Amino acid sequence: MKKVSIILLLIIASVSAVGQSSGVRFQRAMNKINQSLYYINSLYVDSVNIEKITEEAIKEALAQLDPHSSYISAEDVKAMNEPLVGNFEGIGIEFAIIKDTLTVQAVVAGGPSEKIGLLPGDKIVTADGEGIASIGLTNEDVFKILRGEKGSVVKLDIVRKGVDEVLQFSIVRDKIPLNSVESIYEPQQGVLYIKLSRFAADSHSEIVEALSSYKNSTSLKGVILDLRGNSGGYLPTAINIANEFLRAGDLIVYTEGRAVPRMQENADGTGLYTRGPLVVMIDENSASASEIVAGAVQDQDRGVVVGRRSFGKGLVQNAIPLDDGSEIRLTIARYHTPSGRVIQSPYEEGNSEKYYRDFYDRYARGESFAQDSIHLADSLKYKTLRKGRVVYGGGGIMPDVFVPADTTYFSDYYANLIRNGVVIEFTNLLNDEHRQEWKEAYPTFDSFNSYFVVNDKLLDELQEFAKQKGIEPSADQFEKSKGELMVYIKALLASNLFSRDLYYRVMNENSPELKAALEAIKEQL
Repeated sequence: MKKVSIILLLIIASVSAVGQSSGVRFQRAMNKINQSLYYINSLYVDSVNIEKITEEAIKEALAQLDPHSSYISAEDVKAMNEPLVGNFEGIGIEFAIIKDTLTVQAVVAGGPSEKIGLLPGDKIVTADGEGIASIGLTNEDVFKILRGEKGSVVKLDIVRKGVDEVLQFSIVRDKIPLNSVESIYEPQQGVLYIKLSRFAADSHSEIVEALSSYKNSTSLKGVILDLRGNSGGYLPTAINIANEFLRAGDLIVYTEGRAVPRMQENADGTGLYTRGPLVVMIDENSASASEIVAGAVQDQDRGVVVGRRSFGKGLVQNAIPLDDGSEIRLTIARYHTPSGRVIQSPYEEGNSEKYYRDFYDRYARGESFAQDSIHLADSLKYKTLRKGRVVYGGGGIMPDVFVPADTTYFSDYYANLIRNGVVIEFTNLLNDEHRQEWKEAYPTFDSFNSYFVVNDKLLDELQEFAKQKGIEPSADQFEKSKGELMVYIKALLASNLFSRDLYYRVMNENSPELKAALEAIKEQL
């Protein structure tokens, strides 16, 4: 089956590769797979699903290559592209399912729901005349109900606190933006913090908008670009964002592959913040486009990279559409940082399991806690382009300032709460019950952040709620995790009560990574 799968992949790839794999051997292989599929379809003892056989063959073929080449079915293509395209079509709300009822958590600014008057806390009990409360609703069900083509209408019945009658709304669906810049604020006066969650189609314009507000400000003392947990996205977006920070002519990245010529991208000098203190924050979950930006900033000695060694995904995938709407994402080249480093971590073809296991083994080796535990060969040494500092290849970007992972609060009890979504569900309930009360007591985020305290009463309620969910309390483990849980609960409440971006403001207040980033800004002044 593996031989058949590989041959089948080559046939499909050859259509898009415009004959690059021509020759007698290829023609024989193509004939062989065509004959095999014909005989299976025509002569097999039972009826066969030839489409499924073909899809499984393609998947198996790609599994024999690198860890990042993949097949995506037609029905999954749109869902996978949606976060990168930067929008979807729907009514524009953030929601939670609270006590088996669809509840509005927030309305998207400028979206259809805000325009027509939906409010946080509203309960959606029917959609197009069909009852949707207390039926075991799932997130996937909600997407099917509320999303739809732009211009289509959904009729909703709403139950609102303080209003006796059921309210009826007809909402015309529209394009809803998905912002990739999730937080912008000043952790210190004059220092701009930007949290970028992915490199989507509109991410560059979001970064430009953030920087533009400070472009003519003499008070800007530094920029922190937080790419922690950012797994990547569009290469052109990464190049455009890096361009905002680099000087004219600076090499950003280059790619090379067997069947594609070397291509390189240089900064054009039009960036909004090409001088001044700069920090890029990364961690073990920063990958691909994140590593391109961090590697360019580091190799050009433009700023300081803070955090932990990044993932190490430096392979270029080309999305090749197939006739039925599915596509294969085939690796065609490797990324190189300006100094020549290969970002990609080593891998064995056809052994993706070992590749991902090696990533998790980093934790066991202590890489997250001590920089000395990371051993790289001298042959992987490179020099930065302006100051000649030593940097290393061999997979991922090594930070200039290492910040160990903080696991002092970690316990099995904490892990169970997080893994089962108990804290999020608990804060949704709290927010639903106390929204009006807390809004009156804390009319602004600053007042909430200054005076609201996650007290012992709330923590006791959390443990009781977790117990009802089958997670038994542990006094010792809870005490160990108590401080982190208090911060997490407060961050979630701030996000629900005021604005999603405030989650990071609360979580960052005691962040050792942000503290190190601010120190690195100070040292560049």
